[in-house]
Amino acid sequence: MSRTVYLDGDFIAEEDAKVSVFDRGFLFADAIYEVTSVLEGKLIDFPQHLKRLHRSLSELNMQEACNDKKLLEIHRKLVKANDLQEGIVYMQITRGVADRSFFYPDSETKPTLFLFTQKMNLIEAPSAKNGIKIILIEDKRWGRCDIKTTQLLFASMSKMEAKDKGVDDAWLVSDGKINEGTSNNAYIVTHDDVIVTRDISNKILSGITRIAVLKCAEKLNLTIEERPFSIEEAKNAKEAFVTSASTFVTPVIEIDAKLIGTGKPGEVSQKLREIYLQEARKVAI
Repeated sequence: MSRTVYLDGDFIAEEDAKVSVFDRGFLFADAIYEVTSVLEGKLIDFPQHLKRLHRSLSELNMQEACNDKKLLEIHRKLVKANDLQEGIVYMQITRGVADRSFFYPDSETKPTLFLFTQKMNLIEAPSAKNGIKIILIEDKRWGRCDIKTTQLLFASMSKMEAKDKGVDDAWLVSDGKINEGTSNNAYIVTHDDVIVTRDISNKILSGITRIAVLKCAEKLNLTIEERPFSIEEAKNAKEAFVTSASTFVTPVIEIDAKLIGTGKPGEVSQKLREIYLQEARKVAI
């Protein structure tokens, strides 16, 4: 049985969903997206995802497809229609359909709104229990990584390079400093139990899970340093981990074949994952 998806006002079977070849999301990757996790049939961190969505729209001078109340309604209907208990809802907004031109079309152009669900094993994911291995790759993305656009080709290339080398993912590096992962924020834990993660700038995406996890760290009275950290710091850290909407908090146990700490998931990352999930469930909608 196929999934029900949402496209421009209609809930339809996935095989019936069609987007114009002149959609600017197809021609220019002129589109933004958000991914919201679902646990026990409820949306995790949804208000924060909407807040970032509005920022991305504003940065690209793109129209809203509909209001927040309607977006919540669409998400909930999709979750129900697909009987989604655990997984994600993907939402994408493009600038819409127009003749190909580098200039934005006029304000009359209607944005394209598309959503679908994916069932995923989020809580009992093997990566959370065992940790992941990563490699370091030079960051060659465009200069506005703070906008959550669909321009993800380099991230895909980097993930494939990691896969070809027999590991799970990659961290992206510029000027000897770690920026973030291919689809996640990156962290280390020093031997003094200080959590270090890159400060917010146009070099990284301000992760919704990042914000929530740092609040959890504060509740644990852990010291947080938001600053660039070096390759050497990363490889010699006590622990390392990543955060994202679909992986929550996931330990990193190896960087460029160098074991991190004991080579097993560390206490800080495991505790942060536990507390994050507890807090996230309390406010899920």
